[in-house]
Amino acid sequence: MGISFNAAALLSGNGIDVSAVVSEIEASGSGQLTAWQGDQTTLQTQATALTSINSDLSNLATAVQGFTGADGALTAVTANSSESAIVSATAQTGATAGNYTVVVDSLASSGTLYTDEVANATTSILPSGQSTGELNLQIGGSGGTAADIAITSSNDTLTTLAQSINSQSATNNWGITASVITDADGSRLAIYSTATGASGALAVGTNSGDNTTSLTFEPPVGGTNATITVNGIPYASTTNTVTGAIPDVTLSLTSADPATPVTVTVGPDTAAITNSVDNFVTEYNTVIGDINTQFTINPTTSEEGPLGSDTDLRVLQSTLASDITYTTTDATSVSSGFTNLAALGITMNNDGTLTVDSTTLSTALTSNTAAVQNFFTNANSTGFADNFSAELTNLTDPATGILNEDLASNQQQQTDLTNEITDFQTQLAAQTTALTAEFDQVNANLEEYPFTLNEVTAVLGSLTTLDGGTATATTTPSTNTTPTSGTSASGSSSTSSSS
Repeated sequence: MGISFNAAALLSGNGIDVSAVVSEIEASGSGQLTAWQGDQTTLQTQATALTSINSDLSNLATAVQGFTGADGALTAVTANSSESAIVSATAQTGATAGNYTVVVDSLASSGTLYTDEVANATTSILPSGQSTGELNLQIGGSGGTAADIAITSSNDTLTTLAQSINSQSATNNWGITASVITDADGSRLAIYSTATGASGALAVGTNSGDNTTSLTFEPPVGGTNATITVNGIPYASTTNTVTGAIPDVTLSLTSADPATPVTVTVGPDTAAITNSVDNFVTEYNTVIGDINTQFTINPTTSEEGPLGSDTDLRVLQSTLASDITYTTTDATSVSSGFTNLAALGITMNNDGTLTVDSTTLSTALTSNTAAVQNFFTNANSTGFADNFSAELTNLTDPATGILNEDLASNQQQQTDLTNEITDFQTQLAAQTTALTAEFDQVNANLEEYPFTLNEVTAVLGSLTTLDGGTATATTTPSTNTTPTSGTSASGSSSTSSSS
């Protein structure tokens, strides 16, 4: 391709459009830049797809790893109560399967002290003629805390005494609160422990000087431990949340009913295990679905996905298909018949994804939970999850994982291409500057041409010919009265491409 001008138009003094000329010259070299930018977009699209699949692969690895270990998903246990209105139960990992008979004889309660009624909560509680007094409380029994409360004019009413007790309790960590209860018959001082069980028992000291006020206290209420029996063995608890009576099982006591034995059943949590298996299958199918999308022909474009030609993705697809059909040779699994996923009702579809037959899986878990657990993971590390987890650890390794290496290569290509584009754009900018300067000068010369021609014509016109006549010259007037910086008048120059 080339650039040509209309000579007659150029010699009229109207010049050329420098910007248009330079742009047309550079257009011939911009094809490479466009191609590189297209390659860059393709690499970015591929990187996005690789990152998404790699993320899904990591989620799959997490799901499979959840099957392994002493506290893995397959070790989930549950506890059920035959009378949850009396006692409910929660099992922790490690709880031993079995049935336990629980009898709740009494609940743990907090201690309470209260006085007889007085006529007015703002009247002094000190005996007549007495300006000071003492009130000594015992918290948590004889071996507990002694709370000695001095009574002066600042706290000698029920209202101010309650405020004083609360302030001192907060400062000294007594674990008690006080309030004034007023009804139609008068007002009472009530003191409560914040702890349940024997440690929260409350009492007024028994010494003669422990209560020198005019208040009369009723006998203490509460401050007793919960008492239960588990399989006939007595157990006391300071709270109604009982841990230790059944190893790795927490009992929550709701009501006391000595006449009603409650059966607490501890066993494998088949529902939780089923959810873990379903989650694993979902994560696996997500990865396989993402891979399949890359190799599926788009009916509109007749092309595969952006990673359709990625050989590493093909290798990953083949590796996963091989791992999912793993058959364990562990003796326990062989004897139980659970040697592969198909035995648990987990089968492969034509597209490589998995389907779970919930009935078959439920039957396997109900009939022999331990055998199912052994298939996935065992002491010899030959279970399905043991094998697959090791493979996925390698596949997702940050440095050597198959897609991470692919991503690193993609990123390097993007970096190299970005550098090439930057260098090329720098060269184009330099070329633009040079060409603009060159054609600015050409344009100035072209615009100067009519004025130079007029000057020559004027000189020639002043000369006398050899025969005594006067020489004349004919010129075409320019429409440019003054040379410009390079912008031509409309139609004064033309550019055309010729092969």
